[in-house]
Amino acid sequence: MSTRRPRGPYAKTAAKRQVILDAALAAYAEAGSRGVSVRDIAQRVGMTDAGVLHHFGSRESLLTAVVEARDTAASEAYSPETVLWRTELLAQNAATPGLVKLFLDIAAASADPDHPGHAFFTERYRGLRLQIAALLAAGPSPAHGSDGPAADVDADWAARILLAATDGIQLQWLLEPTIDMAGDIGRLREVLLAALAGERERPPAPPAPGAEDTTAS
Repeated sequence: MSTRRPRGPYAKTAAKRQVILDAALAAYAEAGSRGVSVRDIAQRVGMTDAGVLHHFGSRESLLTAVVEARDTAASEAYSPETVLWRTELLAQNAATPGLVKLFLDIAAASADPDHPGHAFFTERYRGLRLQIAALLAAGPSPAHGSDGPAADVDADWAARILLAATDGIQLQWLLEPTIDMAGDIGRLREVLLAALAGERERPPAPPAPGAEDTTAS
């Protein structure tokens, strides 16, 4: 396998894109919820607005790339298991409302199939649902005790609810910053875990009244 690094104009373009993304991430992290303009980013890297957009094709593509870079950084720092059992990521998000708002804005806009973020968000949510559902189906974390896998538990539903609540609580927090995002999601997680544990332990339902007895030979 070749280990050569990009050379020439391509390498320069990739390096410049990274410089722009780093500047954009810093700008959004420092901006609060007021938002960031392309001009804000361009000024940080000593370029014109058009020069910045030239490297991404459009403003929407630039902002999608910023969200992807943020998501990559979070994935490297927090595994799905860490996010499920603890809530450090939400606590960290509370320090960067600008990035939270950008994420929610782009996530909503990406519902349009023509949006540059459509494929990214589709795959992002699909992958997270599968990872979290697998963790939930495997049983509680070592700290909670482990019941082992339970094929009859609807962990897919629980994963969807947990992800939906996580994004939804961030929107409410932007509107009302006194909300304890990490605390609320932690409580929901415990409720879901308890519900799943209950399904594991629930005895089989008795036959419905009048149901035909099929056990007799």
